[in-house]
Amino acid sequence: MDSQLMEEIELLHNQVCQALGDPIRIAVIYLLANRAQNVSDLTAELDLPQSTVSRHLKILRDRALVKTTRQGTAVYYALSDKRIVQALDLMRGLLRDRVVQQLQVVTPQDEEGL
Repeated sequence: MDSQLMEEIELLHNQVCQALGDPIRIAVIYLLANRAQNVSDLTAELDLPQSTVSRHLKILRDRALVKTTRQGTAVYYALSDKRIVQALDLMRGLLRDRVVQQLQVVTPQDEEGL
C-alpha cells in the first residue's frame, strides 16, 4: 500500500476507535445490529434524553458508522456496515479472555494466604 493510503486508513481507524470509545455509542451500535430505529426508539431503549441520543448518533453518522433514511417525518438509523458488530464482538471476546486470565492469576495467590 502506498503511504498516502496508509495514512488515510490510520486516520479513519483512529476516528472510528474514538467514536466507539463511549459505552452509549457501543450500546447504540448493538441496538442497531438487528434493525433500523429512529431516535424515539433508541431513547426509550437506552432510557436517555433525546438530545443525548441524538448527539451520539451524530458522532456515529459523522464517522460513517451509521446511515440514515427518512420515512415520512421520521429519520431511521441503521448500521452502515454490520461488520462493526463483529469487530465489537471480537474485542469483547479478547477482553473477556483477558479478565478470565487475570482472575486465574489472582486466584492462586489468594488461596496461598488462606
